Amino acid sequence: MTWRYILKQLAFPPSGFLLLLLCGFLLRKRWPKTAVISFIISIGGLYIMSLPITVEHAARALETDVALTAEQWPTLAQHADAIVILGGGRETDDPAWQNDQPSLMAMQRIRYAARLAKASQLPVLVSGGLHFGQPPSEAQIMADTLAEDFGVAARWQEGESRTTWENAQFTAAMLQAEGITRIVLVTNAWHMPRSRWSYEQFGFTVISAPVGFLSGANRRPLNGWLPESKAVWQNTALLNEAIGAALYRLTYSAK
Repeated sequence: MTWRYILKQLAFPPSGFLLLLLCGFLLRKRWPKTAVISFIISIGGLYIMSLPITVEHAARALETDVALTAEQWPTLAQHADAIVILGGGRETDDPAWQNDQPSLMAMQRIRYAARLAKASQLPVLVSGGLHFGQPPSEAQIMADTLAEDFGVAARWQEGESRTTWENAQFTAAMLQAEGITRIVLVTNAWHMPRSRWSYEQFGFTVISAPVGFLSGANRRPLNGWLPESKAVWQNTALLNEAIGAALYRLTYSAK
């Protein structure tokens, strides 16, 4: 997985645009026109990827599942048999905690799922594998956080998956063995369509419980046309999701 991580980071912003800038600089004497094109694409791409307005509109294209209302939370047990939380990354070796902790994105999912679990009394499964092969799994970190910070016990831990597809595949092996095929799925709103589709391929009936929407009005000065560093990360995540969603349908539709 290390090589995959390196290649992905080099290809995606900002590294991809920085490499294109470097190529333009190296080619400026031999192929000046090509160099100019490289400069324009890289600088323009960096600008676009740094805009909150880009985040807003890109997220609208991906966030197609609507949020649950608070009135629906207590009734979820009438339509599902378990809540599934997908891992959202970790922060490693935090001195304040002296161990790995859920990332801010993962905490969004955990907090929301805890609220749903308390309202519905549905059992919870956490899904997420290791960090470059090193324990603990994301599932273990999420389970610990749920119990210690929210008072919710995770009945199942799926700690082997490395991708969204494996989240669904390995979760199916655990839950369907107990006759559970109806789930409430918790993940970020922009990640939900690919996640829901993956779980449906393994025979689950899915109630989407998206959280962490990015498609709302950005409410920034100048309407989001001023670059900011946070937008680079968000736009990169959205780009990764758009590519991932397309590749999943090409790769797994026939399975």
